[in-house]
Amino acid sequence: MNKSNVVNLPEWTRAGSYSEDEEKTLGQRIKAWGQRQSALQLLVSKKWMFLLTIMGFLLGRAMILDELSPFAAAYFAVIVFIRRDSILPVAVAIIAGSLFTPFPGGLVIAAELIIFFLLYKGLETFQRVDLSYAPMMVFVSSFMIGLFQTVIGPSFTWYPLMMMTLDALLGFVLTLVFLQALPLLTYRQKSRVLRNEEILCLIILLASVMTGLVGWSVNGLSLEHILSRYLILIFAMAGGAPLGASVGVVTGLILSLADIGAIYQMSLLAFSGMLAGMMQGGRKGAVSIGMLLGSSILSVYFSGPGDMMASTWETSIAVLLFLLTPRALISTIAKYVPGTVDHSRSQHEYARRVRDLTAERVTQFSQVFQQLSSSFGQIPRAGEAGKSDRELEHFMNAVTEEACKGCIRRSHCWDTKFYQTYRYMTDMMTTVEECPDITAAQFPPEWNRICGKTGEVLEVMKSQYGLYQHDMRWKTQIYDSRQFVAEQLSGVSQVMEDLAREIKRESQVMYRQEAQIREALEKLGLSIHSIDIMCLDPGHVEIEVMHAYTRGFDECRKMIAPLLSDILDENIAVTSETAVHPREGLSMVTFGSAKAFEVNTGVAAAAKGGDMLSGDSFSRVELGNGTFAVSISDGMGNGERARMESSAALGMLEKLLQSGMDEKLAVKSVNSILLLRSPEEFYATVDMALIDQYSAQTTFMKIASAPSFIKRGSEVIPVTASNLPIGIIKDIEVDLVSMQLRAGDILIMMTDGIYDAPGYAVNKEIWMKRLIQELEGNDPQDLADSLLDKVIRYQGNEIHDDMTIVVSRLDHFRPEWSNLHVPGLSRMERPRTVS
Repeated sequence: MNKSNVVNLPEWTRAGSYSEDEEKTLGQRIKAWGQRQSALQLLVSKKWMFLLTIMGFLLGRAMILDELSPFAAAYFAVIVFIRRDSILPVAVAIIAGSLFTPFPGGLVIAAELIIFFLLYKGLETFQRVDLSYAPMMVFVSSFMIGLFQTVIGPSFTWYPLMMMTLDALLGFVLTLVFLQALPLLTYRQKSRVLRNEEILCLIILLASVMTGLVGWSVNGLSLEHILSRYLILIFAMAGGAPLGASVGVVTGLILSLADIGAIYQMSLLAFSGMLAGMMQGGRKGAVSIGMLLGSSILSVYFSGPGDMMASTWETSIAVLLFLLTPRALISTIAKYVPGTVDHSRSQHEYARRVRDLTAERVTQFSQVFQQLSSSFGQIPRAGEAGKSDRELEHFMNAVTEEACKGCIRRSHCWDTKFYQTYRYMTDMMTTVEECPDITAAQFPPEWNRICGKTGEVLEVMKSQYGLYQHDMRWKTQIYDSRQFVAEQLSGVSQVMEDLAREIKRESQVMYRQEAQIREALEKLGLSIHSIDIMCLDPGHVEIEVMHAYTRGFDECRKMIAPLLSDILDENIAVTSETAVHPREGLSMVTFGSAKAFEVNTGVAAAAKGGDMLSGDSFSRVELGNGTFAVSISDGMGNGERARMESSAALGMLEKLLQSGMDEKLAVKSVNSILLLRSPEEFYATVDMALIDQYSAQTTFMKIASAPSFIKRGSEVIPVTASNLPIGIIKDIEVDLVSMQLRAGDILIMMTDGIYDAPGYAVNKEIWMKRLIQELEGNDPQDLADSLLDKVIRYQGNEIHDDMTIVVSRLDHFRPEWSNLHVPGLSRMERPRTVS
């Protein structure tokens, strides 16, 4: 079903059981509700049709220099293309308005509309109609009528030809303008920003409509002056001084083209709009005063006392209309004007709705995955299923059908002595299960007395038992696969739930803190375009700053980050930097909490027998959220295949941990993947240290790996765990060892090629401690090289197994630039976290 055609019915129409009378009543109510909805839609459509008709009447009357009328054809063309339901009333209104123009203006405009409509129908017949053709169609229709009028006129001179061409060109340009402006009035825009061109086109359209009021007055007060000032008041209130002045300039220009004697209106309206917009902060009253002052001051210079009083009365009426205008209308306009408070609030509201909807969808998917995981987890084990009565009955039936099918004593055994025969078969099956290689001669003599075909039954039972075992192996494998899928679905569900929780976290709008940062940065002479504070939680600060950067000076790391570190009382660093508008010199920089510790690593490795390719793999990677992972893996054997298994184990484990999956579940997932993808027995050890760079709390994940050692001054601390490598058995046990490291600690991780170097006659742990204590210096790479060199020398310069050593040193993080303090700025007050 097409979702766009689905109607949202009221609650009383929802499902339920109804009697015949109730169903009839419900049907009547649904029909009445549908009629009301149709009436409402018709009313809205009629409202817009009425508005478009009034605009068509005024644009049909509008003229430039009492000679040109380019508005009518351009407006009619746009209506034909985007509002075909209003063609007839708008055409009638345009022709009616043109009757108020000097003769033969009405006939000319009517002819232009007819020519345009014929062109439209001709293109429609050949399926060539396109909106981009509208301006050219207006130009052709206006030029043809103008040329015909000039040819049959009293004199064929250059002036009529020039004015005729100018009228056609103005129609071409106005069509482009109206194509941009009219949809803004007739179609609802969903949380979008109007471009400057669109705002300008809308102002031109409104000013063109007001041109149709030129010459109409009430008690000496000009209607176009009243409406133009009213329009300026609304836009000045919505967009401030720049928008107010722009509306004044455009409106005054177009009105002065219609009446050359009102050329001074352009200056008067521009100044009044600017002054009114400057008073925007004082609400409607202040904006009204600004308009009165601007129009009154310039009226003194441009006109006499009488005209000044008329202008003041016109402004006063416009102010009265402005004061009666609902605040909601002005707010609606302001939502589409970039830079206004209403627009920012609208964008934040739209972003909040999108965020909430996204979080809700993610939560729903998380629940779906959790439900799927529960469904897979409810499947019984293959072994348990195999021992059920149903499986046993199936096994017995298969043996009976083959062994007893042609026996003459079948009815005697299974009818007369059923329980004795069934117990006999059960005991034999148990014996075969315990000893698959048993022969008939090894059976007790009484069994031969019960059944004369014991040997044949035994062979059939062995055959069926083999099939049964094969079936059980497949069922076990299917069960293991389902359990793996269940665990993976559970892990994905948990990751999605964490993501939804992060999305739902309310992003606070911290205007005061943003203003404080902007003030501090501007005191340093930096050009800041925007500041967005995402989070101010200690240890999780995230601030986005768009500024004009200077190549080569690196203000972000040398000035902005040290300043933020001072006012937040926490080390802040640059986490990312992107050039948004390189031509304009704008860059978007993200600042975040700097880590309290940093990890420096060194690696030394050697392959068995001096080969080029080792079966060991190592990795050093940032997992996100301030966690640094140092890992090492030893694949079974040596060479390329061992290297593939060890690197695959580390790669998959790191990706799962980066996604936010629990450590134990991630290890079990990697173990299951290796089991399923490798029909042969290939396995790998894993030794991983997860170091929290904010607290130095470290979690060791050791799976059949050699012990690790922590060198703390002269003390050497071993870190051990005992379990099987991944990829051997399904139910692997994961030992997680947690330790608190300190700055200056040196972590040494190694494969068994290093640890087993002294052989079985030596206490390996004591031997390795002594070697580590003898190491000098604290550079991780030098320590790794030195330790590997000592082990190889100890073995007589022979390499009996792959060797890999990873040395990591934990140090306090020291920013490159010290904190920058600006006098007069205090510590920033951080809001309470909203979750």
